[in-house]
Amino acid sequence: MKYVALLRGINVGGKNKVEMKKLTLAFEEAGMTSVTTYINSGNVVFVSTNDYKETIAATLERVIFSHFDLQIHVLVYSSDEFLKIAQSVPESWSNDQAMKSDVLFLWQDVDDETIVNRLPIKLDIDRVIYVPGAILWSVDKDMVVKSGIGKLVGTALYRRMTVRNVNTVRKISALLKSL
Repeated sequence: MKYVALLRGINVGGKNKVEMKKLTLAFEEAGMTSVTTYINSGNVVFVSTNDYKETIAATLERVIFSHFDLQIHVLVYSSDEFLKIAQSVPESWSNDQAMKSDVLFLWQDVDDETIVNRLPIKLDIDRVIYVPGAILWSVDKDMVVKSGIGKLVGTALYRRMTVRNVNTVRKISALLKSL
């Protein structure tokens, strides 16, 4: 079965440095096949014979710790789950000069549509959509500093998610489809 692993907090601000070639080898050592990484922010597409995402995530966290001595949280989505999230992003949303659009992938313990009520949304600025497994968040680039998303960073809730911009999500989707 095809999966996506999203590693939280690697290669951010010069911390938790992980080389993608070495990460690929670590995944292969853990029994994953057809391993492909995308950019240095911890996006990995792979195939596993294991049907339990939680088991895969725990295995990958152990392997990352043993290879890199880092306590990195890993979020695993099946191909179908990831593609449903990616397809839910409005086509008009972009991450460019005019707009900032992100997907906030959620750990299972906070993955519930009521999570929207816990977010610091500014209704006149932020565009927010809940889909199972993620929050889709978009704001016009000139309003980013006024957006509520900045208030989310550093909170306990923020530590239960990992963020990718929509361009990255679309590229990972293309990788999944080509695998």
